[in-house]
Amino acid sequence: MANAMLSIRIVQPRMMSMKQAADYVGLPLRRFPRICTVRPVSLPESEERYDIRDLDRWLDQIKAGNADTDAEILERLG
Repeated sequence: MANAMLSIRIVQPRMMSMKQAADYVGLPLRRFPRICTVRPVSLPESEERYDIRDLDRWLDQIKAGNADTDAEILERLG
């Protein structure tokens, strides 16, 4: 029997759709926009996307007990 080698490369996109971002952080799509305080980025000629680094930072803040206050969220919204 012959041996074969399979080379698979998985690329994690940095910018994700809302569904991808919700899946990434482990939240249902319907709850994600209510809970997540990360603002999406408007890319030229594209839909809004969530930066994986911003999502990671948000999760790290929650883990550390430093979740955003209502005032901080309102300040970012302008």
